[in-house]
Amino acid sequence: MRTKSSDGVRRVRRRRVLLLAALGAMLALAAVSATARATPGPAPIPPGSMALARSAPATFATPAVPGVAPAVDAPICGFGACFDYVAGRQFAFASGASVQLWEARPEIDPNDIPNEHSLQELAVQSTDGSQIVEIGWTVDKGLNGDLAPHLFIFHWVDNIPTCYNGCGFVQTSTAVTPGMRLPSGHLGTFQIDHVGDRWELSLDGTMFGYFPDALWGTSVFTQPLLIQAFGEVASTSAPTCNDMGTGKFADSAASSQISGFKLLNSTTPADLFAPGFELVTSPDWYTASDETPTSFRLGGPGSGAC
Repeated sequence: MRTKSSDGVRRVRRRRVLLLAALGAMLALAAVSATARATPGPAPIPPGSMALARSAPATFATPAVPGVAPAVDAPICGFGACFDYVAGRQFAFASGASVQLWEARPEIDPNDIPNEHSLQELAVQSTDGSQIVEIGWTVDKGLNGDLAPHLFIFHWVDNIPTCYNGCGFVQTSTAVTPGMRLPSGHLGTFQIDHVGDRWELSLDGTMFGYFPDALWGTSVFTQPLLIQAFGEVASTSAPTCNDMGTGKFADSAASSQISGFKLLNSTTPADLFAPGFELVTSPDWYTASDETPTSFRLGGPGSGAC
């Protein structure tokens, strides 16, 4: 049950989401291409729009007209799945970013495998959202074969999603590998940084590999402008019983968290959850609280126990 005190927070967030909708109407975004993988992938939120589905079977159409924001206080449905977000984001010149993500073990619907996931991630994007690098953890039985959190990486080139944990990624560590199982119940530090001619990815201080700039061909992507950190739930129905984070609402001390947000090689102060740029798609099911420029709590049980 949501508390009465959360109703006022919800109204404030509704107004902030409307600001995002207005921004979305002003920006024309290219539609996201479909991939052959049936399970929806992680979905970094394009600048100016509420969200677009990340990947999908080719039989599903693009979910929305570019630049037109979906309805507020509702999951974003398309590509055969529905997506919910609790997100912070910032426009800034930097070489990358670092953030601490609470590694949780959310409960997901056993009847919706393999078309669902629950994750937290850090994403860096070009100005138009067409070039993206991602890192985070995901609970996705269709991808990983179990219901534990696993490290994942992903990238886009010219609005085309690639694949999990590969597609040109150069691994440099034997201790940390994309797809590896992660322990739950603590904060992990995830980082993306552009160094030299590549995007380096790190977990808990270990740089474990990189995406070379050559993967983007003639599309130069050497500095992000939009940095995002968020929780995401995907399912084939809405509302879903899938947990976000620990499954506790954000006002609980047992909820998940995103903290320690840092911009790398930037003179811009970190401000991850600035008013008007945060996003909570379905505040009846998933919430945010304790927002600061570098952290926020997040989570929720969806429609209840699976």
